[in-house]
Amino acid sequence: MGTNDTTCPGPMKATSNGVFQGENPLQHALPLLILQICIVLFLTRVLAFILRPLRQPRVIAEIVGGILLGPSALGKSSKFLDTVFPAKSLTVLDTLANLGLIFFLFLVGLELDPKSLKRTGKKALSIALAGITLPFIFGIGTSFALRSSIADGASKAPFLVFMGVALSITAFPVLARILAEIKLLTTDIGKIALSAAAVNDVAAWILLALAVALSGEGSSPLTSLWVFLAGCGFVVFCIFVVQPGMKWIAKRCPEGEPVKEHYVCLTLGIVLAASFVTDLIGIHALFGAFVIGVIFPKEGNFANSLVEKLEDLVSGLFLPLYFVSSGLKTDVATIQGAQSWGLLVLVIFNACFGKIVGTVVVSLYCKVPLDESLALGFLMNTKGLVELIVLNIGKDRGVLNDQIFAIMVLMAIFTTFMTTPLVLAVYKPGKSSTKGDYNNRTIEETNRSNKPLRLMFCFQSIMNIPTIVNLIEASRGTNRKETLSVYAMHLMELSERSSAILMAHKVRKNGLPFWNKDKSGNSSDMVVVAFEAYQRLSRVSVRPMTAISAMATIHEDICRSAERKRAAMVILPFHKHVRLDRTWETTRNEYRLINKKVMEEAPCSVAILVDRGLGGATRVSSSDFSLAITVLFFGGNDDREALAFAVRMAEHPGISLTVVRFIPSEEFKPENVKLEITEDQTGSCSGETRLVDIEAITELKAKLKEQESSECQIVYEEKIVKCHEEVCKAMDEYSRSNLFLVGKSPEGSVASGLHVMRSDTPELGPVGNLLTSSESVSTSASVLVVQQYVASRDSPVVGVLKNATKEDSPVKDTESP
Repeated sequence: MGTNDTTCPGPMKATSNGVFQGENPLQHALPLLILQICIVLFLTRVLAFILRPLRQPRVIAEIVGGILLGPSALGKSSKFLDTVFPAKSLTVLDTLANLGLIFFLFLVGLELDPKSLKRTGKKALSIALAGITLPFIFGIGTSFALRSSIADGASKAPFLVFMGVALSITAFPVLARILAEIKLLTTDIGKIALSAAAVNDVAAWILLALAVALSGEGSSPLTSLWVFLAGCGFVVFCIFVVQPGMKWIAKRCPEGEPVKEHYVCLTLGIVLAASFVTDLIGIHALFGAFVIGVIFPKEGNFANSLVEKLEDLVSGLFLPLYFVSSGLKTDVATIQGAQSWGLLVLVIFNACFGKIVGTVVVSLYCKVPLDESLALGFLMNTKGLVELIVLNIGKDRGVLNDQIFAIMVLMAIFTTFMTTPLVLAVYKPGKSSTKGDYNNRTIEETNRSNKPLRLMFCFQSIMNIPTIVNLIEASRGTNRKETLSVYAMHLMELSERSSAILMAHKVRKNGLPFWNKDKSGNSSDMVVVAFEAYQRLSRVSVRPMTAISAMATIHEDICRSAERKRAAMVILPFHKHVRLDRTWETTRNEYRLINKKVMEEAPCSVAILVDRGLGGATRVSSSDFSLAITVLFFGGNDDREALAFAVRMAEHPGISLTVVRFIPSEEFKPENVKLEITEDQTGSCSGETRLVDIEAITELKAKLKEQESSECQIVYEEKIVKCHEEVCKAMDEYSRSNLFLVGKSPEGSVASGLHVMRSDTPELGPVGNLLTSSESVSTSASVLVVQQYVASRDSPVVGVLKNATKEDSPVKDTESP
């Protein structure tokens, strides 16, 4: 009968019995879904790899990948579409994509801290309001042009609001990723952009809620009002009822202990329940998850644990499915004729003009320089996932037709794609000149000029803090009237994971990295306590800093910050640490590459600290502080720098310094010894270098004569050696020292005769390797390997490092000198 011919096919079964049972797995939901996910992941990752040289965020690759799988490209083949993305499978795909999106919006909410929004400065707030108001007006104007042409019949009020929201959005997560990629995340301009984008994001969600309420199908105008009021009531309920419960759970998850599983399950259940309630109200399930994320307590261990458990699965697996779901609805072929393409140009122009001009004008009014104002305008024009969410909700509600949807998706791609190249084109930190008083690039020069000594200590974790504080105490030179300025830079890796942005958000809390007044017991607070306590007990100015970057480029942050702070020396931690059995264990091999690059490109002297527990696990008071320091002096620039640093340390009453100068005897024959360290070859001193060495030793001897009237405890000894074995034997005599200071590339005939087997740590030089990894010298002392700044070593970064200014630095610190 006719009714049998028109019967709809039944729902897909979940699993198949396999091809050997005569069944096609692609006719069943689970195997088809697995194939779809694999195709999506492969295509988006390949596109992300292709776009990486253009420094584009991954969201661009995911949007483009979704469009390529849709009817605009591969989907033109009905065979491909019916096989891989048949219509009967889209319900499962959309459901899974939206489930992932719910948890992603929860993570986005976690990145937004309402307390920081309250502290948003007038400048960022003004820029945010301008970046919303003018584009919203332009969006409404654009909607009239569209309704009179290709959107005839669209509901007037919802369409106006949807277009206004779509043009005024700034994608906060995408903007944060772009800022991180171009090393502006922790700069002043990055702080303004993120603060303004956060305000913009919250305002956009409120406007979107209004648009969704207006787009309801209820016949009564009061329906939209009830939906909006119910949404407001839901937010109030979450703030006053749900949030206290969340805080109670967060307090029961202390730092350093694993979060209990039932707390995680309870939180995820609350997210899903909130999504159900907002969908029940008629707004959208995403709003509930976003609200829970915003009100979630950001302090403590609980938030970080949730992010770590969710983000890889959500961002890596589920989120690309949403872009494919969106791409399957996008058909670029619907944009036909001069009128449609003209409207596309109009939409892109209005979106860019409204956002960029509004931001630039207000920025200039707030006395932001022109180049920074233009950069802010381009940054605030970033679209992304939030834009797609708005457009998909509008299309699902029948507010946007296929043609307008395709136009708006292309607009989002274009505006986001152009952000990075335009910002790099108009905002170049290198074009401003550096302050001209950066002369003391070495400790040797600083000592002669009697200027304050500026040191930059880099550390990877809180385990480095006791040693750093002890070394700062040793370096402060109590006899000097001028002060010691110390910059403590925490090196933090920026990964592809969204928690890296959450980390940056926490670092900047209260506008001061690591200066969080809400002491929650985490590692950042431990850093604060250590440095703050030491600063109060001494005359040393310690300024915590943060470098957030990929491991491959974090050395640029270190070098630029050293240039900006006019440091005389950068002190880096060794890439290995000592285990309990006194053997070496590699912390991370990437740190060795960082040290090597900093040594090559630094604008000042550099030292690598090989820590074997300098001064113990904790810092003692200044009155009980004591160290035995030994300098092994062979000759050359690096050895003089090590000597200058040690002489500075010897001014501390608790430090005893021994300077050992090695002199070759007449029988010394360096040509009989094979040197096997190939990097930074040591060799004979030039005549000029030898004269400077003699001058440095003469000054040291003069200081010894004045020693009786000061608190300095310096001993100078000369060792006449005949061979390599006698050098090692002499070093062994001082094995009980707490700290050795040596040059990375010693010069002179004795240095050229050092027999060191090929080492995997050439950055330590021959003497450093003898003290750390050679069986010839047995010592448990820490070693500071020093490389003096030489102008030729700075050449690779001329025009980049020398042109960094305070505002342009990729590192934010608490206070400027």
